[in-house]
Amino acid sequence: MTVKHIPEPVASFIAAVNRHDEAAFLDAFTTTGAVDDWGRTFTGRDAIKAWSDNEFIGANGVLTPTEVSQQGEQVTVIGDWASTHANGLSRFIFDISGDKLTKMTIREG
Repeated sequence: MTVKHIPEPVASFIAAVNRHDEAAFLDAFTTTGAVDDWGRTFTGRDAIKAWSDNEFIGANGVLTPTEVSQQGEQVTVIGDWASTHANGLSRFIFDISGDKLTKMTIREG
């Protein structure tokens, strides 16, 4: 799948991240959504926001996708992550329920 065809809601999520739109970033997750950042798990809006304030939106992160694949309700995006906290090729695995993300898992690309 080319990066021109990133499925929703992942495409909107990446756009929100890249414009540093914290509200849209947080609203992309279900109320019980979670982020698994290299084995550290943050569940719920408050925990995700606290993590993001330091390591994601708050670190002015930008994701430039290079590969996208989808299997059922799971979308994997590999791309270049650049921020004031961390940089490099990363793999983002998104679990989707309807128009929301239930989980985002971040690993080495």
